[in-house]
Amino acid sequence: QVQLVESGGGLVQAGGSLRLSCAASGFTFSSYTMGWFRQVPGKERELVARMSRAGLSINYADSVKGRFTISRDNAKNTVYLQMNSLKPEDTAVYLCNAERSAVGINFWGKGTLVTVSS
Repeated sequence: QVQLVESGGGLVQAGGSLRLSCAASGFTFSSYTMGWFRQVPGKERELVARMSRAGLSINYADSVKGRFTISRDNAKNTVYLQMNSLKPEDTAVYLCNAERSAVGINFWGKGTLVTVSS
């Protein structure tokens, strides 16, 4: 059974930091591109950061470049998102994604809420 379980969300003041984790199971983690997306009610889901299988290719949304860092530990089947200098506009539900585009597979976690107060 495929599972992506996010953790680490919460309430933080503007300028603060949080570290999100996504623990994966039920599939071959190292074969998947891993990413973090975020969603605010009434808005489209937005890609925050994405990392290729071996970590050689990384993409960030312009809005988080220089503040957020994605990393993965293939031995622990876990992907992380270090979020620094948080802003109120970063408030969203953050969702973990596993993608294997060559075979059209996408897995999603249920998300973790990040709230940044001003």
